[in-house]
Amino acid sequence: MADARTSSGVPVLDLAAAFPGAIILPYGGIWPRIDPSAFIAPGAVVAGDVEVGPGASVWFNATVRGDVAPVRIGSRSNVQDGAVLHVDAGAPCLVGDDVTIGHGAIVHGSRVGDGVTVGMGAVVLSWSVVGAGAIVAAGALVPERSEVDPGTIVAGVPARTRGPIDPRRRATLDGAAARYSGYAANYRAAIAARPWEGTDGD
Repeated sequence: MADARTSSGVPVLDLAAAFPGAIILPYGGIWPRIDPSAFIAPGAVVAGDVEVGPGASVWFNATVRGDVAPVRIGSRSNVQDGAVLHVDAGAPCLVGDDVTIGHGAIVHGSRVGDGVTVGMGAVVLSWSVVGAGAIVAAGALVPERSEVDPGTIVAGVPARTRGPIDPRRRATLDGAAARYSGYAANYRAAIAARPWEGTDGD
């Protein structure tokens, strides 16, 4: 077991050292496979058949569970605080590159294309497909087996198409993944410095 390795070459037993404070667990004998350049925040839970790509980040108190199907998180994508990624049997959760999953959002057994933004508190239910560059607005509910067209914004409960994304909003959103990559780098450095050591606790 000491020689067991993830697909990225990181020894399984080194995951705790690589991502201190995160809860990283196997399910059915399958460990998460996390790129060494990713950031898993303290308090986040990553379990089972999960792959986290280069530069991606899973933030405080987020939960990513690949138990009955796989979860894949693409390069530079961010799963923000309190968000949940989960699956159904036969319905994996596939998140593309440069995706933002906002605080408290739920993406369940769905396919999310590159450059998508899922707003805070939004819910995307199983077997749905969110096309590349789309926005699921904060608080929206995307019902099961829905399709969101690429480059459009959907909002409401249930979510309805509101039209194409205007260029100003597009420019703002396109920088979100890069910003979160920067935040992750800062947190990694802060955690690596272990500032809590050497204090007297007062």
